[in-house]
Amino acid sequence: MKIPYERRKALYGYGFISVWLIGTLLWFLIPLAESFCYCFMDNTQLKPDVGGMRKVWLGTVGQNWLTNFRFAFAEDPHFKQNLLTVLKDTALTTPMILIFSLFIAVILNQEFKGRGFARAIFFLPVIIATGPVYNIISGNIATTGADSAAQFSTLFETDLVGDLLEFLGVMNINAHLTDAINTVVTNIFGLVWSSGIQILIFLAALQNIPVSAKEAASMEGATAWEYFWKITLPYVSPMILANFIYTVIDSFTKTDNAVMSRVLDKQLDWDYAYAAAMAWSYFGIVMFVVGIVVLIMNRFIFYEVD
Repeated sequence: MKIPYERRKALYGYGFISVWLIGTLLWFLIPLAESFCYCFMDNTQLKPDVGGMRKVWLGTVGQNWLTNFRFAFAEDPHFKQNLLTVLKDTALTTPMILIFSLFIAVILNQEFKGRGFARAIFFLPVIIATGPVYNIISGNIATTGADSAAQFSTLFETDLVGDLLEFLGVMNINAHLTDAINTVVTNIFGLVWSSGIQILIFLAALQNIPVSAKEAASMEGATAWEYFWKITLPYVSPMILANFIYTVIDSFTKTDNAVMSRVLDKQLDWDYAYAAAMAWSYFGIVMFVVGIVVLIMNRFIFYEVD
């Protein structure tokens, strides 16, 4: 029987992605479902055993099914503190990354000598910004000249930043403001390194602004400032939302943040059930935060209708 051409094309497509589908099933979906089941197992009994893991469900030993979740939020003194720290740092760094990325993208979209080299420099993190490479680079920066770096870092301690602002005439500075300044300055390398993909997305959005919009703005005598707020920003606003989602998820899933470190430490201690409960709680909170912000931002996003 002759197979129709369209069906053959579909079969070719499934053949090409079959390896990915099998890998996703075996090494992502099944472990994902198994980790969710771990949340409802006895943490003291869930240990490696002959032939696999020794699994004991909480309900079968007279315990509440949500014991691991309750321990994370009610008894563990570190999980809630780490969670608040990550949420605070993400709320601070995400706007900084988005503003910096849009600023650099606008500059790279202009005509100037050496633009290709400048783009390559800022796109470098997109190519090599993997976890091991980033850890090696940031580790080398942190260890090179450690003594001088330690002396320099005292310039940005909270008290000294507050004293400097007070000396400049800015009185009654809140401690949270100086903490925020300290966080931004000490993590400036990470902020720049985390902006590569966002710059690429913004640059693509800037290059897709219709020529007719630029010509109309020019004919109306719009200044560069007016053009940015009334033409550029509305057209790139969908990409602001996309970059926001990417940046938040990227920040929440970095292995060096406090919650991820806590989960990985518990996993190394063989506390698989509790580590799974923390990870799934963390995932739920991240999705909730992203969902709320997306619902709010969608009200201000401009989508061009043909």
